[in-house]
Amino acid sequence: MKLNTELSDVRTLDHGGPKPSTRSQMKRTRASNQRIPKWAYLLFIILAAFVTYRILQHRASEVKTAQLPARPASVAKVITKDVPIYLDEIGTCAAYETVLVQAQVSGVIITRNFQDGSDVKKGDLLFTIDPRPYQAALDQAKAQNALDQVTLKRQEDLRARKVIAQQDYDTAVANAQKSQAAAEAAQVNFDYCFIKSPINGRIGLRNFDVGNLVGPSGSALVTIQGLDPIYTDFTVAENDLPLVRKYLNGPNVKVQTYLPDGSITPRMGDLYFIDNAVQPGSGTVKARGVTPNPDRALWPSQFVLVRFILDTLKDATLVPSQAVQVSQSGPFVFVVKPDNTVDLRPVKPGQRQEGDLTVIESGLKSGETVVVTGQLALSPGAKIAPQPYSSQNQGNPQSSAASKGAL
Repeated sequence: MKLNTELSDVRTLDHGGPKPSTRSQMKRTRASNQRIPKWAYLLFIILAAFVTYRILQHRASEVKTAQLPARPASVAKVITKDVPIYLDEIGTCAAYETVLVQAQVSGVIITRNFQDGSDVKKGDLLFTIDPRPYQAALDQAKAQNALDQVTLKRQEDLRARKVIAQQDYDTAVANAQKSQAAAEAAQVNFDYCFIKSPINGRIGLRNFDVGNLVGPSGSALVTIQGLDPIYTDFTVAENDLPLVRKYLNGPNVKVQTYLPDGSITPRMGDLYFIDNAVQPGSGTVKARGVTPNPDRALWPSQFVLVRFILDTLKDATLVPSQAVQVSQSGPFVFVVKPDNTVDLRPVKPGQRQEGDLTVIESGLKSGETVVVTGQLALSPGAKIAPQPYSSQNQGNPQSSAASKGAL
């Protein structure tokens, strides 16, 4: 019995304790668990949470973008038409003709036949100088001439009958010619008593009144300026001379003149003169145009705006100027797609034109639709609710006079 009890105890001890091979495996498991630190598990959990957050955020933004309502925006079609190539300058007007009316004979003014500042025509009577002395001299010269003509006739009859010396006949001829010249001179002096306007124009402020003694050595009686047409004087910068020379002899060179306040319709004239040298101090070249002025709206020495048109650009691509935006990458426009979403398109703008339009040298085609207003709320791919755009500056060159776009 004692022996059996001991054997069972031994079996019990063998089953309850771990075997040598099992202990070695447990040691290896603990060692492998100790190779991966706990912070690695923590980092893995953080990264997994961040990736999950980014995925959910991206999906939420996609849903939000898809649910954004269409934004209102004004749109316009890209058009093509012929536009001018030009330079905008500042100039002044000058009288087409300026005449200082001067007395040609001495005498007292007895009449004045005009109102200061009025328009006069060529041949209108302005002043009358007392003609009586010159009338008397004219009558005397005519009488002497008549006598000399009678004497010459008598000498011709005697010469025909050969009863007069040749010298007497020659003297009679000379006397007749001299008296004829004296009568003509007396007539001229008499005519000078009636001072008339030599041109069509506007008369200035008179310098003499009735009763004043005037003469050839005195100052001008009054000034008359021709205002229709009128000169437009301006300058061209030295840097623009190569462009001007390129088109100078072309058929489309014109000078357009208008006032800064837009009170008159721009008037188209011809280039009359361009200087042959650059002014040393200013680096500019003088130029002059001839401008129609039938209503006398332009006055001498008045400041005007000048558009020096050099040529015509055929079939230019045009968009409203507000459509062109500028970013760090350069000028761009928003182009509207058929599904009313927008695409950002880089462009190369040129000169501004009448009607608040801008030439697009590259980047757009005729017939495309661009966004004109409402760009601040847009991004590529955004959807819009398009509305027609209407310009407020149709046909007004002042809207682009301040900008000399690159050609």
